[in-house]
Amino acid sequence: MAKVLPALSENSFLRYFNFIALYVAQGIPEGMALFGIPAWMAMNGKTPGEIGTFVAAFGLPWSLKILVAPLMDRFTYLPMGRRRPWVIIGQLGLILSFIVMAFVPDPLNHLNMLALAGMAVGFFGAFQDVATDGMAIDVVPVDQQARANGLMWGAKIIGTSTSLAVGSWLLNHYGFTYAILMLSVMVGLIMFVPLCLRERPGEKILPWSKGVASAETKKMQLSSWFDIFNSLYRVFSLRNSLVLAVLVFITQGSFNYIATLLPIFTVQALGWSDQAYSNYFATASLVGGIGGMLIGGILIDRFGKIRMMNIYLVILICMTIGFVLLKLQWASTWFIVSFMIVYQLLYVFTCIGVFAIAMQCCWKKVSASQFTIYMTISNMGRIVGAKLIGPIKFQFSWEYTVLAFSIMMLLGFVIIQFLHMKNHLKHLDDLETEFANKDFRPLMDKA
Repeated sequence: MAKVLPALSENSFLRYFNFIALYVAQGIPEGMALFGIPAWMAMNGKTPGEIGTFVAAFGLPWSLKILVAPLMDRFTYLPMGRRRPWVIIGQLGLILSFIVMAFVPDPLNHLNMLALAGMAVGFFGAFQDVATDGMAIDVVPVDQQARANGLMWGAKIIGTSTSLAVGSWLLNHYGFTYAILMLSVMVGLIMFVPLCLRERPGEKILPWSKGVASAETKKMQLSSWFDIFNSLYRVFSLRNSLVLAVLVFITQGSFNYIATLLPIFTVQALGWSDQAYSNYFATASLVGGIGGMLIGGILIDRFGKIRMMNIYLVILICMTIGFVLLKLQWASTWFIVSFMIVYQLLYVFTCIGVFAIAMQCCWKKVSASQFTIYMTISNMGRIVGAKLIGPIKFQFSWEYTVLAFSIMMLLGFVIIQFLHMKNHLKHLDDLETEFANKDFRPLMDKA
């Protein structure tokens, strides 16, 4: 009789391997849809508006994840695991949507069809992302969540970079259809990971296999929409949930502020070419991703999320102030590149900490919905951060425009002092007890 592989809930190596593979799969469509195909379209004379339409079509479903997450909390096939069926559907959708995209006839002259295919790829990428994050919260122990976040972050960057490099080469040497089909093969190979690994012991590998739902998933699963939305209301009414929401908004808004500012600053203020900026920032981004994968999560697991977040934020504040004070060094390319590399490392480390805290704050009964709300707040913050550049630069010089980032980081540092994880975890235990005792009405009904 063939030996059965351990379940994700009982083997840390397989857990890490599973989430690395799934995040590589998430990076594959992003590499081509956000970078490879737009560059190919530009090379073939398409206008910025046409290219922007394709990128927007791919990105639109990512803004609608909040509509998908409650479905995953409400419905599933528990004998195969609480999240695993949704992950498999997402992976299968990615494969099929890539195949559909590959056979768009003459894509450069059928841009509406190309955009619709891109939207389908984006939908299943976002779908798989929600399911994977929900699975991570359900099966990764709290003391391993930061390390898992670091590995997942690095894996996504590897997937994006590999997809961009391999896909662009295939696109230019063998054509659009062959290039996109090869990407579907890459995602198809990764499909074997969720197909072969159970969430918990005793569950089915496939619908027709032997196995039963675990007692743990039965306990976590909610059976009504009222319970889901009531649970979300209760958990988001907790003080620490609201503090975290503000922290996520500020930090992600700040990071997108500087990410949007850097290309403008280097090209307009320093006279770099856009190609030079792209090459240097890509290198810095890769260093940050690998650093996060290797040590970012380990540092937070070893020394604590809040402590390391405080350290990262203080370093970012001091580094930005130092960068402004050393204005005479701005003429040195390596000074700027060094700043970008250190910034990117700290950016990745800080995001690993923020999202690990967000995972820990989630109540497993509604983990997919709750974590997706945090990600939605994150995206809102990123939009606001990018929008702030115009009015700030209009009013101030480059020095003060850059310095605004340190002020935002200082605000984040102040906010995180109000976050008390031990209290939050106790409140989650209390909510679990209330639910088990059926004393689970909205707070306003108990007043």
